[in-house]
Amino acid sequence: MSPSCVLTRVSIAVIAASGLTGCKKPAPRMPPPPPVSIVTAEPHQVALPVEFMGTVEASRSVEVRSQVTGVIMARPYEEGSMVHAGDVLFRIDTTEYAAAYRSALGRLADAQARQANALLNVNRLRPLLADSAVARRDVEDAEAELARASATVEDARGAVDQAKKNYDETTVRAELTGRVGRANFVVGDRVTGSSDVLTTIDAYDPAYVTFRPSAQQVEGWKRVRDIARALMPGGTARVQVSLPDGSVLPRTGRIEFVDPAVDPATGTQAYRATFDNADRALVPGQFVRVRLLGLVRDSTITVPERAVLESLGRQYVYVVLPGDSVVTRDVVTGDLLEGSVTIAHGLAAGDRVVVDGLQKIRPGARVTPQPLDSTGTAVAAPAGAPPGGAAPASRGARQ
Repeated sequence: MSPSCVLTRVSIAVIAASGLTGCKKPAPRMPPPPPVSIVTAEPHQVALPVEFMGTVEASRSVEVRSQVTGVIMARPYEEGSMVHAGDVLFRIDTTEYAAAYRSALGRLADAQARQANALLNVNRLRPLLADSAVARRDVEDAEAELARASATVEDARGAVDQAKKNYDETTVRAELTGRVGRANFVVGDRVTGSSDVLTTIDAYDPAYVTFRPSAQQVEGWKRVRDIARALMPGGTARVQVSLPDGSVLPRTGRIEFVDPAVDPATGTQAYRATFDNADRALVPGQFVRVRLLGLVRDSTITVPERAVLESLGRQYVYVVLPGDSVVTRDVVTGDLLEGSVTIAHGLAAGDRVVVDGLQKIRPGARVTPQPLDSTGTAVAAPAGAPPGGAAPASRGARQ
């Protein structure tokens, strides 16, 4: 074979090899780890906003009753108005009781006259006894008569006091300052004594607001010494009230009573707060929203609520390990704050918790952690980055 032919074949082989080499595609580039926003778990003091529905009650509520029997002659008060202690509410016919009072006074005067006569007789006989001018028995009889006369006077005085009381009771007065209710009897009706409720009076100032936490909540409060102390009667906790129209009462109240027993029907325990109510903004029977202020818990870890995922009753978060790989961590949540939730168990100081970018990761994946923006803005995924796993359920949803 001639050298020219050999050269030609070698050239063809080189060209063919070069063509094959030029057809190979470059190896695909691996996408960078997806960015995620994280917060670092740090124990700190948090204020616990605790809310309940509450009811407004009068600090005092009394039933107005007549202590005597008779016909109602007048009702000077206006239903639903404010009355003061001592104001006249009803007047009952006085004829019978005025006569009884005068009769009692007459019997007292007669008894006092007999007592005075018996005393004169004793004073006259005693000196004569020393000279044996009278018998001792006569003196003793005179002294016994004086004792009987004195006892009769005391009995007559008691009858006068009772008759005077009955006479005074024909004028029914308010026992306290407050708002008087609807009259249950009108002028001309006959009342039969204390069995009849004429009306009621509710004291509005101060006013009570009662709310009922569950027994489980109360037990949880007791385990935190500062909170338990704040919620004791006279403690530092303040009670804020929102009225039915949504406005907030411009003053706070204090807890002054805690029912020592749990209501077996509802499993709740009654707490009662006292509010100044001179403007009568709180009306007995109202339903209000109660918010407890001043409750703080030390060394508490919180994370944004959206960082906590839930699946089949299990709550968990994604934690970034050293080396920037992620794992799931089961947690137990506590109180809900404004956009955040406390973590009772499952996290330790320094743990890096994924908040945003959860839809791009799965356990074991590597990520690019970035501190959460102070505004809470989520991290945007880079263009063309593939998702690293199925989107987990947000807290409160179920898979």
